[in-house]
Amino acid sequence: MDHMRGRRTRTEVPLLRCAQRTFASQTSGELKVTQILKEKFPQATNIKVTDISGGCGSMYEIHIESEEFEDKRILQQHQMVNKALKDEIKEMHGLRIFTSVPKH
Repeated sequence: MDHMRGRRTRTEVPLLRCAQRTFASQTSGELKVTQILKEKFPQATNIKVTDISGGCGSMYEIHIESEEFEDKRILQQHQMVNKALKDEIKEMHGLRIFTSVPKH
């Protein structure tokens, strides 16, 4: 409390920021998650993993296209991805999953 003016003052706490990275290369976390998904979904025709936390590895966006998702509801597809990444998810704060079946 700022006693001289009778107002509260706000303490600014700096946010911890992740190290900046170049977008030309993947982070080690992106590479690790991509490799796991390639192993768990051998029929995948497209896998894209992006660290959307700025390089910290705390939040990822995943796009995966695979025949293995055919005839499955979106929820089931996402559950398959979650199961494949169950150990890695423990270290994450968030995950965005986008799944699709390749067009014939």
